Amino acid sequence: MRFRNGTPEDAERVAALHTASWQTAYAELMPSTYLNGPLREDHLAKWRARTADPHGRWLLLAEDGDELRGFIHLVTAPDGRIHVDNLHARPGRLGTGIGHRLLRRGFAWAAAEHPGQDVYLEVLRGNDRAIAFYERQGGIRTAEGPVRLSPDLVLNEIEYTWPAAKVQTLAKAPAP
Repeated sequence: MRFRNGTPEDAERVAALHTASWQTAYAELMPSTYLNGPLREDHLAKWRARTADPHGRWLLLAEDGDELRGFIHLVTAPDGRIHVDNLHARPGRLGTGIGHRLLRRGFAWAAAEHPGQDVYLEVLRGNDRAIAFYERQGGIRTAEGPVRLSPDLVLNEIEYTWPAAKVQTLAKAPAP
């Protein structure tokens, strides 16, 4: 497994994995018309924009040969905290340690680039596998509320936070 920073040339691959991950993880939570409709193009537009302007963000890819196995995307939130905006492993590769390794590298980036800042993420209520993963990784449930994903789609999300001291500790832990 090789890890490298994402570039604008990776936007299509990242968008495809992001979409496949949503189609798998959210099949029971979102309408199929959304997951199999405009989602791919929405994700592609987002990733083209994000990779074109990397200021204040970090995209790390996990690859095995030519296959993109997973990625993590972190951004500096307006309040200074570090937001894990996306963390995805390729469907069929869940449970193989890719997410764990990406998250640990994300903590290391946050600790080095933004010392003293908490790291947080949101996960959709009902995504039980991801919720269990974040809790195993030491995330603390800090908030819950609605999120509008499209004009007609509102779901509940849970916020998990890793306090800055925990981020520092995890950043120094031996790499898995």
